[in-house]
Amino acid sequence: MTDISVVQREGASRGLLADRAYRELRDRLVTLRIPPGSPIDEDVIGRELQMGRTPVREAIKRLALENLVTVFPRRGTFASEINITDLAHISDVRGQLEGHAAYRAAERITEAQRAELAALLVELEASRGTDDVESLMALDARVHRFIYHCAANPFLEETLTRYFNLSLRIWYLVIDRLPHLFARVHEHQDVLDAIAAGEAASARQILAGHIATFESEIRSVL
Repeated sequence: MTDISVVQREGASRGLLADRAYRELRDRLVTLRIPPGSPIDEDVIGRELQMGRTPVREAIKRLALENLVTVFPRRGTFASEINITDLAHISDVRGQLEGHAAYRAAERITEAQRAELAALLVELEASRGTDDVESLMALDARVHRFIYHCAANPFLEETLTRYFNLSLRIWYLVIDRLPHLFARVHEHQDVLDAIAAGEAASARQILAGHIATFESEIRSVL
């Protein structure tokens, strides 16, 4: 008879591997290290991440649901193409929901999260003048995901994470042509300050404005 605890441990281990595969593939897709349209080989990815095909396959299923990969029967899996016409739709969703997330974050932030917010503000200040685009983009992503988490609504967090990842792909596509990248990232100091002060309406307005500016600047270089 199978020991239930052993089965549970094995299932948990597979889940952890699938999560790791998902995060690694997501980051490669979002930053275009896996270019749009490129094939994704489960065996190759498994060897690179030192894991079997099952967790990689589970990660790919999640990524397909998030429109980051496209699975064609009998043809294989490919990094999804980037459709610039989707920008308006993505920004429309983000403008409404991110503002709401910032509003809720200002209402619901915990004491532990306040410490994390303070650390993010320190990092943002320290990054002024940097020419390390990759580090700056990673910091930008952490701030957004932090705000989603502080909103304390897992459905909102999941939805916004998905749309943010799609936005990042477009951002990376034109990043070398964006004139105000550093200014856009440092706008987050204002929204974090508003969240810390409990100024929910202000936090919502600032972040919604940030999304609108993001779309406008992307369009200006297309």
